[in-house]
Amino acid sequence: MQSDIILIRTVFTLILVIAGVLIQPIPEWVGKNMGLPGGSRLLSAVLGALLAAGIIFFELRIRQASLKTLIGAAIGSIMGIFGASLMGFLITAQAWDTPVKSFMTLSLTLFMAYCGLLVGAAKGDYLDLSALGGILSDRTTKLGYKILDTSVIIDGRVADIAEAGFMGGTILIPQFVLRELQQIADSSDSAKRNRGRRGLDILQRIQKNQGLDVQINETDFPQVKEVDLKLIELGKQLNAPIVTNDFNLNKVAHLRGVEVLNINELANALKPVVLPGEIMKVFVLKEGKEYNQGVAYLDDGTMVVVDNARRMIGKNVDMTVTSVLQTTAGKMIFGRVEETRQENHRNDQRDYRDRPSRPTPVVPGQEAGAELE
Repeated sequence: MQSDIILIRTVFTLILVIAGVLIQPIPEWVGKNMGLPGGSRLLSAVLGALLAAGIIFFELRIRQASLKTLIGAAIGSIMGIFGASLMGFLITAQAWDTPVKSFMTLSLTLFMAYCGLLVGAAKGDYLDLSALGGILSDRTTKLGYKILDTSVIIDGRVADIAEAGFMGGTILIPQFVLRELQQIADSSDSAKRNRGRRGLDILQRIQKNQGLDVQINETDFPQVKEVDLKLIELGKQLNAPIVTNDFNLNKVAHLRGVEVLNINELANALKPVVLPGEIMKVFVLKEGKEYNQGVAYLDDGTMVVVDNARRMIGKNVDMTVTSVLQTTAGKMIFGRVEETRQENHRNDQRDYRDRPSRPTPVVPGQEAGAELE
């Protein structure tokens, strides 16, 4: 697909260059005065190439815009030109010179079209395309937006989730989030600077993924100072969920009626299910807060609190799960090492140490220590 687009752009540029050479929009005397070898033909070819480059650049910018922005820009520019044409009748009725009338009419038309284009593009996100029905409604639903928060970009797991195919739709990265990442990356604190640079690296990784539709959203809310509140306003405006792992943003967004996709909740949901009564083998890492407790961790970071395991610190033990507690910070597993299990383990070790050594067998007819003849 990408190679086809490059081929089309190349053919389009060649057509404009050839058209410039054949039509020669630049007069011949211009080329003669400049003393160029090809005269006006060379200048016309250069003009065609520059025009093609400008159109391709404009096309690249349009591809990043949403459908609502394009429709809003088109409606705004049409209304601006219509308003300019009405004002043009008033200008032509004045007793001015013809060049002045032409200049004023052209300037007013360009001004109104330009203002209508920018205003329509800025307000296009307020359009409700679902009211039009049909293809536009289905397409808008299919390309649902997901807004990335600063914290989830720095965290980095969102890139793995997106590459696995669980981030369908269009991923929106607000411009104010990019500014915050850049400020963190430019911080004098080395820890913050490393976090900011990691976030920028994660963004580059997401943008390089050909299977993802990533867009930079220019919408800003100057009256809102905090980035979290700007994310909530953008989510309400686009009716899009915010992807984050910030606990406070999660709560505030739910209170404001904005959907949130929490990466931590997804990670907790993917952890293996442990039921009371199951036997697990864990490595007791340190002493717990309560008496005779030990603390262990699973491979995914889940904390395991083991009773009767204080003496087993630094060892692998078999514990019986007693309960599982789900908290906002994650899942905690509680278990205990049975006293009988520990006693049997110690007795087995003691029996092995106290077991008498087996006597060395003596060959018949040979005394101990004697050499064979």
